[in-house]
Order: sequence, then structure tokens, then C-alpha cells
Amino acid sequence: MTEYWLISAPGDKTCLQTWESMNNLTSKQNSLSDNYKFNIPDLKVGTLDQLVGLSDDLGKLDGFVESVTRKVAAYLGEVLEDQRDKLHENLMANNDSAKLSTASFLRAQDGDLSNYITRFQWDMAKYPIKQSLRNIADIISKQVGQIDADLKTKSSTYNNLKSSLQNMEKKQTGSLLTRNLADLVKKEHFILDSEYLNTLLVVVPKQSINDWWANYEKLTDMIVPRSSQMITQDQDYGLFTVTLFKKVEDEFKHHAREKKFIVREFKYNEEELAAGKNEITKLVTDKKKQFGPLVRWLKVNFSECFCAWIHVKALRVFVESVLRYGLPVNFQAMLLHPNKKNTKRLRDVLLQLYGHLDGSTQQGGLAHDSVDIPGLGFGQSDYYPYVYYKINIDMVDHKP
Repeated sequence: MTEYWLISAPGDKTCLQTWESMNNLTSKQNSLSDNYKFNIPDLKVGTLDQLVGLSDDLGKLDGFVESVTRKVAAYLGEVLEDQRDKLHENLMANNDSAKLSTASFLRAQDGDLSNYITRFQWDMAKYPIKQSLRNIADIISKQVGQIDADLKTKSSTYNNLKSSLQNMEKKQTGSLLTRNLADLVKKEHFILDSEYLNTLLVVVPKQSINDWWANYEKLTDMIVPRSSQMITQDQDYGLFTVTLFKKVEDEFKHHAREKKFIVREFKYNEEELAAGKNEITKLVTDKKKQFGPLVRWLKVNFSECFCAWIHVKALRVFVESVLRYGLPVNFQAMLLHPNKKNTKRLRDVLLQLYGHLDGSTQQGGLAHDSVDIPGLGFGQSDYYPYVYYKINIDMVDHKP
């Protein structure tokens, strides 16, 4: 199960007692969840008005950072293409990810995202706790906003390259009616540099090949006898040459259409053909060159976004806990990994523990008869007497 519950409750005599009471009832006695202390440093509280305003803004920031994190993960899946099955093991949250080599991206890192949140440590270097809560939120917003902007630029460049390559590859492999003929024909198939004669390429439906052999010389005057050769055929068509006088080309094309013989517009030019082959080689090379650095960038910045997202969750828990439980700051943040079969029972146990924190709470944990609470960032449907946030770390299949 990839869902975690991040909650907080006010300290009893000590925060350790709060932790032990919850852990004993949910983990040790009932096996309802695996529990971890969630360490939040001593952050600057600010004024009540600042906290109320920040609470709403942090809710928006939470959604934004999560969406960018998931976008980076989804695009990494697109870029990996036939290695997409390795996506899960490529999604790491690791402060040392920038040091990893591209080759190491395809090594398994089992449970790395869960390791990060269950052992969460505030990053003092990136988000100094001497700063105000608002400043820390702004640092995260700018950081993730820049990643989002860079992702748009990088994905657009790579997608354009990939699209150009796919279009050229389609021309190499499609039907004889549409595909590029340059790699099928040879110089000896054509009469070149003649003042009067020209060689055309004609696509003939398979069922009409016998008709072609019997009648191509009769489609118009001035066709060179026995000049037609079959170059190749696919599932539906054959590709033929025919040599004729230039002045009857239009008449020949007209009569060919009547017989459903399709003349392909094609001029044999060695320089142009070589340039076309060089172009596809260049695109393949460019794609390979960009693949490694792009995967590396996505890896590193997925880690950056995911870590930033969990820091936003920590900020939200801190702000909501102060607003709920008051000053001085005295609460214990806890991360629960619910047993999937026992989530309802876990809710009931948490309600027994913390229902007294909100007199309006009824059975089931929801404040059904209360209105939304300004500044607390909760809608009616997800309000509990304790501070609660859900974190789903499934970045591959989960749709938020």
C-alpha cells in the first residue's frame, strides 16, 4: 500500500507519551499500521494572522508541488519508452541524486520514496529554519516553479525531435503508396541526363500486376518497349519503373490513373538522397545524445520535487497544529502506514484517542454538522479532530 497518513496530536505531559499512546494502540496491540515519528524542527511561528493566511496558501502550494512531481515522473516514463517497466525503480528521493551517474539510473532502489518519508529529516541547507514560514514556502514555490518551466522547455525540444524521427521512420516503413522510395531504388533503375527520355516510378495494386505487364506499353505512344522493371513489392502493391519520352508524361499519367496505376513523383538525385539518409541518421544520433542527459535531469528534479513536496507537508502539519492546538508549540507529528484491510478500524481507534479534541465530532470522525473552518485548509469531507494529511507515494499508477 502506497498511502500514508501524516497526523499530529497535542503533547500529553510529553510528546513522547503522545507517540507511545498512539503507537501502542495502533501498531503494537492491533497491527493496524506501521508508525514513524515525523520530525519537524523548531520553525518560526509568526502571528496568528500570518498563520491563517499561510494555511490557505500552503494548501495551494501542496497541490502545485505534487502536480509538478507527478508530471516529472510521468514524463520520465514517456522518455524511457521500452524501458518504462523500470520507471518505478528510477523514481528516487535522494539528496545525493545529483551525484548519481546516468548508468546507475536503471538500478533498483527498492522503497526509496517510503524510506525518505519514514526517515524524514528537514533539509536545513535548502530551507533554513531561521527564515519565516512564508519565506520557506516562497523558496519552495520558486524552486518547483523553475523546474516546471524547465520541464516544459526540455519536453518540447525532445518531443519535437522524437516526432520528426517518428515521421521519417514512418516514411521508411509505410506502404509503397506513401513511404520514402529513396532506400529502394538504385541508379541503374533510371535513364539519367537524357534530353528526351525520363524514367517514372509506378505503384501497381497486386491484383493488377498482370494487367500492368500486358498493357503498360499501350497506355500511350512513345513508351520504350520492355523498359519496365519490378523493383520491389509489399503486401498490397508492386513498384515498377517505366521509361518514356518526356513529352508524353502527362498523357501517360492520365491513362495510368484510369487503370489505377499510381505514378509516384520522384526524381533520382544522389545528393538529395544522401542528404535524406543523413538526416535520419542525424536525428537518431541527436535523440541518443539527448536521452542520457534528459533522463538524468528528470531523475534529479523528480527527487528535488518529491523532497520539496514532503517539506510542504511538514509545513502544513506545523501550521495547522499551531492553529488547532495553540501556543506554546506542543504537538507530536506522526506518520502512519495503514494496513489496507484495517483502515476503518484505524480511523475508529484514532477517534477514540483524539475525539475529545473536537466536541462537534460524531461517530466516524467527521464534523458533519460543522461548516468549513476558515484558515484550516480542510473541507468538510476530510476534517478530523486531529491534524491529518494523506500522502500517496505511488508516482506510476496513482491519479490524484
